[in-house]
Amino acid sequence: MSTTPSLSLLILPMILLASVPFGPFEAQVPQEPNPDSHYQLGPDSFPREGVLKGEVRGPFVIPSQAYPGTQHTYWVYVPAQYDKVVPANLMIFNDGQAFKNMEGDLRVPNVLDNLIDRREIPVMLSVFINPGRTPEQPEPTPQEWGDRTTNRPTEYNSLDDKYARVIVDELMPALEKEYNISKDPSHRGIGGASSGAIAAFTVAWHRPNDFRKVLSLIGSFVNLRGGHAYADMVRNSETKPIRIFMQDGRNDQRGVGRSGNYDPLRDWFLQNVRLKDALVEKGYDVNYQWGIGRHSQKHGGSILPDMMRWLWRDHPVSTDVKDMVERSFNAGKK
Repeated sequence: MSTTPSLSLLILPMILLASVPFGPFEAQVPQEPNPDSHYQLGPDSFPREGVLKGEVRGPFVIPSQAYPGTQHTYWVYVPAQYDKVVPANLMIFNDGQAFKNMEGDLRVPNVLDNLIDRREIPVMLSVFINPGRTPEQPEPTPQEWGDRTTNRPTEYNSLDDKYARVIVDELMPALEKEYNISKDPSHRGIGGASSGAIAAFTVAWHRPNDFRKVLSLIGSFVNLRGGHAYADMVRNSETKPIRIFMQDGRNDQRGVGRSGNYDPLRDWFLQNVRLKDALVEKGYDVNYQWGIGRHSQKHGGSILPDMMRWLWRDHPVSTDVKDMVERSFNAGKK
């Protein structure tokens, strides 16, 4: 069952309806204007003159022991300011092919270039990792995220620790052979959209001693493979040292099938709000923004720079009045 954010439109008699994996919204989605139409990328999502550009290296491939017979493709963004002597922060993005797409709604390398340049986030490496696939299966693309052709539904929507093992036990050792990465879990984040977002939360949930920052766009905290249970799991567990920024839209998939029956466990917006409420009640460091959008990255892409600023809002700064380096753009090590 697909949760891929790129959704086609179905034409039914007299009504244009948004397609969802389990049926249309039965005219719940406003037809005019498009709820996503007002979300535009801001200046920090585009190249800026004078800003040093990082390098996206790859693709690289690692075999998986957590999911035998599969492999994961990934790319590494290395900022121009990276100094191998200084441990770098780290951000991982699931569905990497979409987050690194420089023609898409997210354009993460541009965002990182601009924020690092102005010292609004620390110098950080970023990894764009795709869902696992067997060698004969096609690589996901920005148009086809792999729900029907890869291991994405199993890896991303399951609540067990297998995908956390992919990130912590398989990906991290490969990265640490090449790069100097901070061992501090508060210096490490992971994010994604839709099923990639719940997968990011699952990694932090199982391995908070490795990852403590989560970025969630239109998260699939619904009953695909039991994801709706997280709200109760949060309430019934000890508070974990996780910081999370959640985004969703009121016109996300709302759980009304072709028959017109409503299933609250398949209501993306409801379940995002439920999880947010549980996190707040338990004292988590949580921020959120509910927009008007659909199941897409339009809204999330437009606020992605702010989400990154908030997640890393407490990175160290110098208050020395004579520190002119701190008060200049980040040119890195001379």
